Formats: sequence, C-alpha cells, structure tokens
Amino acid sequence: MTLLEEWQKKAYNREADQGTLKKLWDDYFEKEKGVYEILLTDPDNVVKGTVKELAERFNLDILTMTGFLDGINESVITPNPIETMDENTEVSLAFDKERLYRNMVKAEADWLYNLPQWDHIFDEEKRHELYMTQKKSGTYVKEKKVGRNDPCPCGSGMKYKNCCMKKDQEAERARIAEMNQF
Repeated sequence: MTLLEEWQKKAYNREADQGTLKKLWDDYFEKEKGVYEILLTDPDNVVKGTVKELAERFNLDILTMTGFLDGINESVITPNPIETMDENTEVSLAFDKERLYRNMVKAEADWLYNLPQWDHIFDEEKRHELYMTQKKSGTYVKEKKVGRNDPCPCGSGMKYKNCCMKKDQEAERARIAEMNQF
C-alpha cells in the first residue's frame, strides 16, 4: 500500500468514529497551518527533500506529511509523484504563489488564505483580485435567451422572428443531428 493510500484510508475512513475523525482533521489543519506559516515567510525559498526528511523538518509524522503533499500538489510548480511515493521519494514544495492562494480559496480554507504571511506576498488589492477570480471561476452565467419579438441580436433593427430566428433554429437542429450521429 502506498503512502497516499494509507493516508486516504486513515483520513477518509467512513467506518471510523466521527469524533476520532474530527480530531484527526482538526490536528491536521493545525499542523498544515504551521507548515504554511513557515513556507510563506520565505515563499521564494525552494524547500526540497525526501518525504521523511520534510516530515522531520516540519515535525510531522510521515502520513500527515503525505496528506500535506497531497493538498499542495495542485499548487506546486512541478507536481510530485504522490500516487507512488514512499518515504524516500524526493519531493519539492516550490509553489506558484497565485495558484496556491486561489487553491486555498477554492478549498474554503480561510485559516490558510487569511494567514498574515500573505500580507508580505500580495497587497490587499491583489489578494481580493485572486479571491474573486477563484470564486467566479465556478460560477455559470446563463446567457439571456432572445425572445421571438425581441430586436434581432444581429443589429438589423427587425424583430428576431422576422430576421435570424429561422436560420438559428436550422443551425441548432443541424448541431443536434450532428451530436446524435455519435
């Protein structure tokens, strides 16, 4: 069993006592916060080492370090082989600052994206921009449907039904027919 599989079995065990699982996650989040406080203090310093070395450096057990690596992997510049790594696998924590911030927002990890260390990396305006970019990325904006008696969107000044409606309906039927061929 790989380290990642062991971590997932422990952290996502549906049969475990909920109190025990809550304590595990509360402890993990506190340790995760501590690691990020260190990393964000000097964000341009590339931290590398084996999984075991980094666990010792940050005073974590191997499985907690594995969980941390799983969490940060989408934000690192070169993804680590988390699926296959063991404690002797060389990994890097070199992260893209903007991507890390957005991923923290995406995960709704306010205890991480509100760390004071971010103040030295991005000004308030940039953090707000990154926050809003991430929040809007999951928002679907439905286009307003043109009604048959609305002015035609082509700008002719005619009603849609007397201008482009038939052409648009034919194009839609052709698109659906093409999709049904597969």
